[in-house]
Amino acid sequence: MQFTRRLLLGASATAFTLAQPGLVRAQGTAPIRIGEINSYTTQPAFTLPYRDAMHLAVEEINGKGGVLGRPLELITRDDAGKPQDAVRLAGELLNEAKADVLAGAYLSNVGLALGEYAAQNRRLYVAGEPLTDAMVWEKGNRFTFRLRPSTYMQASILAEEAAKLPAKRWVTVAPNYEYGQSAVKWFRQILSARRPDVQFVGEQWPALGRIDAGATVQALEGMKPEGLFNVLFGPDLTNFVRQGNTRGLFEGRGVASMLTGEPEYLDPLGDEAPEGWIVTGYPGEAVDTPAHRAFAEAYRAKYKAKPMCGSLVGFSLIHSIAAGIARAGALDPDKLVAGFRGVEFATPAGQVGYRAIDHQSTLGVFVGRTALKGNAGVMADWRYVDGRELLPSDEVVRKLRPAES
Repeated sequence: MQFTRRLLLGASATAFTLAQPGLVRAQGTAPIRIGEINSYTTQPAFTLPYRDAMHLAVEEINGKGGVLGRPLELITRDDAGKPQDAVRLAGELLNEAKADVLAGAYLSNVGLALGEYAAQNRRLYVAGEPLTDAMVWEKGNRFTFRLRPSTYMQASILAEEAAKLPAKRWVTVAPNYEYGQSAVKWFRQILSARRPDVQFVGEQWPALGRIDAGATVQALEGMKPEGLFNVLFGPDLTNFVRQGNTRGLFEGRGVASMLTGEPEYLDPLGDEAPEGWIVTGYPGEAVDTPAHRAFAEAYRAKYKAKPMCGSLVGFSLIHSIAAGIARAGALDPDKLVAGFRGVEFATPAGQVGYRAIDHQSTLGVFVGRTALKGNAGVMADWRYVDGRELLPSDEVVRKLRPAES
């Protein structure tokens, strides 16, 4: 296990004391409302632990006095994985529930729809999970911030590791929507730059949630690859791995796989979990820093369950919102934008900030390899890479992100 110096220092220094300006004792005033929208019914493996951890963070912050002398209140809604429902719910949360900040989303297309809504209505939106780079670059706007490491960040570290493999003939498989398309684009571009001898000889684009795993595996096998880049997740990943194991797709081939190291997706595979894949993910309670131990112990004590990757994201999201509001000193949308730009906040993974130039957070990426421990898949030989090391320069971002009006 390896950690950056910044991670260790940040974790030991904060350990979630949250002694930040603006986080003072609440005096029974009206709550600050966070209106959160997510795909709770369609993506429960990730979003339910995520919601639990958000409530844990709200309780922790309110127990320490709230923000700006006011308690936080979390109001959640289910978008059923549909962008149009998310936009409708955003209007209800802002206009009827009087939410002060919008947050959430799981799928990238939903997150993009909420980001556009936030820009049109000039209201702050903090995305927790959507991974598409368009959210902070091509379609970025001044009112939208994003917490999780993006497809670019995760593809970058996977390509770095994949470049060390002898494989030259690569294929890709990804869900056919914004997240999958973005991930494949960056992996191809970055790996090709690192290894000019690499060829991409084929691709498969199954519809999200509707993969014909047998046909997909057969098509990939027919391309005779030496390396495979996978972006599937959830039940699609489970079906793909089982068919791939049965048909020998992974034997003797290097595999780089986005998100597969998250327990949400490894746990359902049980002893069928692949071994030796290069993956991004979350090693859970193997992360042994003071801040992470405090988070994991509090989560277990409240929910009698281990923290999942969604738990880490939900907990960190609420703490980031609290820090941004505290720094802004008010709830006016323009002041909130100024408060969030450049704000630093504590997470179980260490100290993180929202970059002023593109509103992307510097939350890092856990990268390692899959292994079997007993009858379960785990991340092994993992390390944490600070997000600051994975993001492009300001000069590159200025070319990707439109100028603000």
